[in-house]
Amino acid sequence: MTTAKRMLAAFEGSDVGYLVTRVGDRGKKGKTEAEYRTVHGQVTEELMQKHLDGESGVGIVPIKGDMCKFGVIDIDVYDLDHASLQRRITNLKLPLVHCRSKSGGAHLYLFFNDWESCALVREILEEMRSVLGFSGSGELFPAQEKVNQEEKQIGNGINIPYFNAELPTRFAYGNNLESLEVEEFLDAIEKSRVSMASVQEIDLGGERKYFTDGPICLQTIASMGKVTENRNIFMFNVGVYCKNKWPDDWESHHEEYNRQLCEPPLPASEIVTLQKSLKKKDGYFYQCDMCPLKDFCNKAKCRLQKYGIGSSLEDVPQIGAITIMLAEPRKYFMSIDGKNLTLSGEELQNPHLWQRACMEQLDVMPPKPSPKDWQQLINSMLQTATKQEVPRELTWAGKFENLLHAFCTSHVRAVAPEEVLLGKPWTDKGKTSFKIEALEKFLRNNDFKKVETSDLQNWIQKINGKDVKCNGHLMYYKEDGSRSSTRVWWVPEFKDTQDVKVEIEEDKYDIPF
Repeated sequence: MTTAKRMLAAFEGSDVGYLVTRVGDRGKKGKTEAEYRTVHGQVTEELMQKHLDGESGVGIVPIKGDMCKFGVIDIDVYDLDHASLQRRITNLKLPLVHCRSKSGGAHLYLFFNDWESCALVREILEEMRSVLGFSGSGELFPAQEKVNQEEKQIGNGINIPYFNAELPTRFAYGNNLESLEVEEFLDAIEKSRVSMASVQEIDLGGERKYFTDGPICLQTIASMGKVTENRNIFMFNVGVYCKNKWPDDWESHHEEYNRQLCEPPLPASEIVTLQKSLKKKDGYFYQCDMCPLKDFCNKAKCRLQKYGIGSSLEDVPQIGAITIMLAEPRKYFMSIDGKNLTLSGEELQNPHLWQRACMEQLDVMPPKPSPKDWQQLINSMLQTATKQEVPRELTWAGKFENLLHAFCTSHVRAVAPEEVLLGKPWTDKGKTSFKIEALEKFLRNNDFKKVETSDLQNWIQKINGKDVKCNGHLMYYKEDGSRSSTRVWWVPEFKDTQDVKVEIEEDKYDIPF
């Protein structure tokens, strides 16, 4: 089997679309800037070979309906310590294949023997990401639990490694952090494949002696050994746990945890200061948005813990990537906790309308972000949004072409040139002439109202050709036999087997890295 065929078999995903990317410069924060587009169709052996040869890169959409054969943890940390990450993967015995991403972060692949539920795969990936300490970083793929193919949804894709396999910048690491050749990578995939049953039996995080009824983050941090960094934040949240579990003598337990878990233990004066802060106000909440807690967060599991976050934390959903459907008007698909939310431009712009869309489509009412925070979030997401091509009839130009064809070939056609004054199209000598006002009225009657006259004129010009005249005066005879003229526009005559098409130049999207 060729390497390209092996890659196709390894990255089996959507059969209705795949990803192409235009790459720009590296941004200020280290991330390589890129524009992503989904293309309708299926990745072929020829396309995969071009990817391996460094000619034209592809990305794979893992999801097929609501099933997938592989998942990915995307770690967006661009000064990532890959050696430390690989050691933790090895120590936890996670069946993940560790690859370097294009910007220096990591893509951690989990390959299955068979097609599995995307919802279950995402749940497992979330747990693995938590125990690895990267809960607040990057995305999970598949990005959705299900895509609606009736709405032309494809899903979010991810760039696969070994573009330009001879000299790749995206490659896999072995257990000892050695760079793997593409064939070694494919062998590693086959060795790492798991069943859903076996992966659910993995003991994520190993033995957990402390906080077994408390927050997952505290459990995980304590299981990793002595706490040497962020000790004040860690011990403040240990204090919240102690207050909840032992309200009458929580201070003594708090001090004991300090001696057992911190290296070196915080001085007694700092412990007293923390305890004074904890006493000032009843019901202090866990600081879930602070490091190191947020790096090991598993909100869903923590809510089930007796002394976890419970209902003390606002139920803020995990907002994933945006896909822009290039219809006119545009549609936006946003991933909310793995579920697809379909938005108009107005709903995406307005956090209040976004909140209402979540209620109507997902049966949840998330807290409403402030307009400033929402604007910053959406701006950042639009920079990396995937753009999905659509059939031509879903664009304004395509809709216009179809209506223009109907207008020019309907049964209400002129039998003499003077009837153009009655709003009828007149076909003669290979072209169809009409009054622009008559065409505009026909378009309005067919709910085509959101374009300007200048747009219609530009489309008519493109149909005729860039330098071809498309308007002028039509001569006709008046009732008294005298000649007169009226200003008209025209297009080439429509034949039964001919479709009009406005040519639009399209960019080619490759992955030149």
